[in-house]
Amino acid sequence: MKFKIYHTKEPKSGEAISALGWCNNEEVYSCSEDHQLFRWTSTNREFMQVAKLPDDFAPTDLHWLLPKGAAVTSSGGAAGGKGSDTLLICSGDGRFIILNKSARVERNVSAHSGSIVAGRWSPDGAGLLTAGEDGIIKIWSRSGMLRSTVVQHEGQIRCARWAPNATAIAYCQGPFVAIKPLAANSKLTKWRAHDGLVLCIAWSNNTDMLASGGEDCRYKIWDAQGANIYTSVSDDYAITSLDFSPDGELLAVGGFNMLKLCHYSGWSHSINRFNQDVVGSLFNIVWSADGTQVTAGTSTGTILFGHIIERELRNRNLKAVTAGRKTILLHDIVARTKDTLDFSERIIKWELGYGHLVVATSHQVHIFNENYINTPIIVDGRAEIKIIILGKKNFLLVDNNSIWIYTYTGRLHLNPRFPASQSQIPHLNSRCVSLGLDTLAIRDYSDQSLIHVFDLLPGATRQEEPYTIQNKSALVEVAVCRFGNPDDQYLVFIDVNRDLFITNVRSGPDYIIHKIGTQVCTVMWSSDTNILVGLHDSCYSVWYCPGEACTDPTLIALTTFTFDTSEFGKNITLENFEGANVTFRSSGAIFTVSVKTYCVILHKLFADNSWERALKLCRLVQNQILWATLAAMASKRNQLEISEEAFSAALQIDKVNYLNFMKDLGQSSPEQMAENSIMNGRVQEAEIILLHNRKIREAILFCLRMHRWSKALEIAQKHDTDLELVMKERRKYLQALGREEHDPSYLALQN
Repeated sequence: MKFKIYHTKEPKSGEAISALGWCNNEEVYSCSEDHQLFRWTSTNREFMQVAKLPDDFAPTDLHWLLPKGAAVTSSGGAAGGKGSDTLLICSGDGRFIILNKSARVERNVSAHSGSIVAGRWSPDGAGLLTAGEDGIIKIWSRSGMLRSTVVQHEGQIRCARWAPNATAIAYCQGPFVAIKPLAANSKLTKWRAHDGLVLCIAWSNNTDMLASGGEDCRYKIWDAQGANIYTSVSDDYAITSLDFSPDGELLAVGGFNMLKLCHYSGWSHSINRFNQDVVGSLFNIVWSADGTQVTAGTSTGTILFGHIIERELRNRNLKAVTAGRKTILLHDIVARTKDTLDFSERIIKWELGYGHLVVATSHQVHIFNENYINTPIIVDGRAEIKIIILGKKNFLLVDNNSIWIYTYTGRLHLNPRFPASQSQIPHLNSRCVSLGLDTLAIRDYSDQSLIHVFDLLPGATRQEEPYTIQNKSALVEVAVCRFGNPDDQYLVFIDVNRDLFITNVRSGPDYIIHKIGTQVCTVMWSSDTNILVGLHDSCYSVWYCPGEACTDPTLIALTTFTFDTSEFGKNITLENFEGANVTFRSSGAIFTVSVKTYCVILHKLFADNSWERALKLCRLVQNQILWATLAAMASKRNQLEISEEAFSAALQIDKVNYLNFMKDLGQSSPEQMAENSIMNGRVQEAEIILLHNRKIREAILFCLRMHRWSKALEIAQKHDTDLELVMKERRKYLQALGREEHDPSYLALQN
């Protein structure tokens, strides 16, 4: 992946480009010390003068107000393609002006005693910030009225940026970077970032990472608490500008005669050096709204335009590479064929998977089937696509207005909505949206501990009225499994403490959540099995049977293996999980590891209900992971004979004894079914089975055994039986603990 760079052959101004910004996906506005405001077209690099600024107004920064419903870039830029209509321009004499689309000045405000080094609209468009050389950062209303002064220091501020959620401001001062939360009585976070002056910072909209560049010729990546994630090698010259792409996946870094394209974690995809045509230092690097183009102003008055080429995706036998703005090369590695796909519009987003290539252009979506590559299905009217997620049956699109789920035949399957979904669309990213086999999960943005679960099966009520899963803490990632039977669909999620939880999506509305991992950075389900892989700081884990084993910590331990990743290097990301192969990427290098193939085969035998073949496979291989996986699967499906042998081979003697007890209860009897549900952690299901079969006494004894005292008393009173037994057991329980009765229901009966 790299930039293809174009630049104006002759500077239109002899002065350095002091301010630059995208108005929409096609137009760029620039101004310099010659006081002229130009509009450039990115496709042909033609320009025209829009306005002449006053002679005493020396521009230092400009920023377009994002349109309503658009997302923001890391530097606060608009991610909507329809264009903005309000422009903020700051000057060197401490003033800022607000212009409308016709370049008429609507507001002229004297804000600072010195030069304004940064002026940015807030992500929600409700206000703006200005940072000056006088060491002050102020927040203003949209109309230009002063709201508050949030930072007052003696040192000069070089740059300032909003947090993605507009709750904090990051700024650099000397060699330090600081984050100032806007909440009352909040604590300032400040750390020494570089050996020299910090010249530029950026805050990613999706990954919540910060990037900084300084006079020490390095750029660094930080998390929101100030911990260093990545430090680059020293360049020849100072890093003068940088910016994250709108989706947070890429970082553009500029210096003297240098433009670098990097991964968000810091390592470099490619580097462009302009040694033959000297362009000078790059200032004001800004990504376009769709994340496919970049522009930068230089110290010589030249403007650079670049777009990404050679972006590559692989899936099984297919490899797709972008060769230009409107061209994709599709390779079939097995058949050794090559196709060139040309589009009439610029390519915005594209994904490859499940034998299909889905490409979103400026106003269309093209669906290619690998078997009929020359006859794509075209969906018109879908513009400004920012997320594409492919599933086995459907694929998901997210634009600036809504979420859309289509079949691969081009038919609209569902337009999911949930409370306040319209206002949350700009904040969606690939980590908080997951498309499974028949399920869609979306993390709520306003309450980040909430997940909305949609059922994609035709006619399902949850298509219009989704269930919700409420966690105790905020969530950072959700993932729905992509394989299995309708009853074996699982959802995993990671909270802010990096704990990993799992639940069955068919168990709603009362979801039972189980914790299966700690210190997990990211997870991914296999496309062919219900095997889960998770990445930690210095290792990765494979859960071979997370759904069925989650109710028993012993089974989770037996079916989970952890492997060291120190040999891969640092800054590891999880790229893909197809079949038995897991793909990692570290500093640009791709590493492929295999999970246990026999476990993959075992899962496919489970899907076909081939229990005898699964048992033969385990007897042949004699591996403890296989036996534990078989035991978890068989016990869930009431295959007692098979689960007994599997638990015995896995040396789980206590469970073998329990299975022998269950076998004595009678084949497929309510008591046996209830005990099997207990063994699999489904306590409420066991209670329902007994009550449904009119086993009242057995249900009361079950509740007493599980210490469900309130439920036991409720059943006894409702059916007017065994009330004395419940009271007797309750007294014995309290006497053993040495406690007094506190339950109002029991106290009422004692009186």
